[in-house]
Amino acid sequence: MEILGATLRVCVDDLETAIPFYERLAGGRAQRFERGGVQVAAIGCFLLMSASPAELEVLRKVAATIAVTDVEETHKVLTELGAHIVAGPIASPAGRNLIALHPDGSVYEYVDRQA
Repeated sequence: MEILGATLRVCVDDLETAIPFYERLAGGRAQRFERGGVQVAAIGCFLLMSASPAELEVLRKVAATIAVTDVEETHKVLTELGAHIVAGPIASPAGRNLIALHPDGSVYEYVDRQA
């Protein structure tokens, strides 16, 4: 399992207001998509998310998104290390992903870029 990098998850009430700040901060343009009622803007190392208050409460429980070379391999390694796979692997707009609860209680999303 190879970790390629991490994306900081930022939950915001108003995506349109937040985007210009993060575009200027990161020096790039937002790539936008929607998934399950969540509006998302990826800008540099930031992943901005806006949704209903109930959905944001759930999203805030995931500490970060970690890019890996292969989600299937990551699933195997995490399971061997005692992590609990909460969801996935499933396809997403950014690649295949899974959500894992680490033995210390931390929750992370893992994503690869494979079709």
